[in-house]
Amino acid sequence: MKSTVKIVLPVLCLLLSAPAIAKDLTHRIGLGYNAQFNQTNDINGTPAISLKYGLAPRAVIDLIAGFNGTKNSSGVGALKYMYTIFPETYANFYGLAAFGLVNLNEKSGSEILGGFGGEFFIPGVDSLGISFETGVAVQSVTGTTILKSYGISFINAGMHFYF
Repeated sequence: MKSTVKIVLPVLCLLLSAPAIAKDLTHRIGLGYNAQFNQTNDINGTPAISLKYGLAPRAVIDLIAGFNGTKNSSGVGALKYMYTIFPETYANFYGLAAFGLVNLNEKSGSEILGGFGGEFFIPGVDSLGISFETGVAVQSVTGTTILKSYGISFINAGMHFYF
């Protein structure tokens, strides 16, 4: 019963939330970087290029691709979906779900992310979004599955310029 409430309550909050008053990114393209996936560690780091697109006033998708061709090669190809839960005047606070194919030290696998984040817009610089994210990740590389929490500051989570 408790697990059902934990699932149903957030879904109802998403579906019954008020109209957006935040930064409207509908039909806008954001080009920038993203570093949420595990390929961004210090040894085999690969911050990825990110291309965001606003599907609707509250819904955004993000295509992510990155690689590192050094001795311990790594890379990622991913898709992330973000839905604004709490709109503010110069910020969008959102829930997110993401799936990525990762390559770490020449071993391939997948990573799933779920969590919350925010993208902030500086007044007067309306086309530049700076974000942070936190949540849970499940990574499966060559049969080993790891469950971990993550917290990404605005330095790593992303920065996008919107056209």
